[in-house]
Amino acid sequence: MATLSAGSPAATSPFCRPEEDPFLLLESTLRSVEEILLRRRGLPLRRTWIEQPYGEEEITLLEEEVIPAIQQCLARVDELDERLLAEQELMQRCELELQRQPLSVQKLQMA
Repeated sequence: MATLSAGSPAATSPFCRPEEDPFLLLESTLRSVEEILLRRRGLPLRRTWIEQPYGEEEITLLEEEVIPAIQQCLARVDELDERLLAEQELMQRCELELQRQPLSVQKLQMA
């Protein structure tokens, strides 16, 4: 899973702000949940809208089902990103190669 920080290319993207990237939010959420579970080890986990806190059973479900599901989602997003980046790099190389060709060769290819 790629970890993006404030100094990474995605953080300074011309396409969107980091807070507009849902996958950066998901990655941040995963780290936050993992940290909370680590710090509150053995303690019930309070929720804001229900009286009953998460106990051992619910916390175990978070650790065994929810966190791995988020990790799988982020891994799949990384795969998609890698594919799109490879396609982008290929297009850029093709454009550069096209610019390097003499104008007459470009005209022949277009005909």
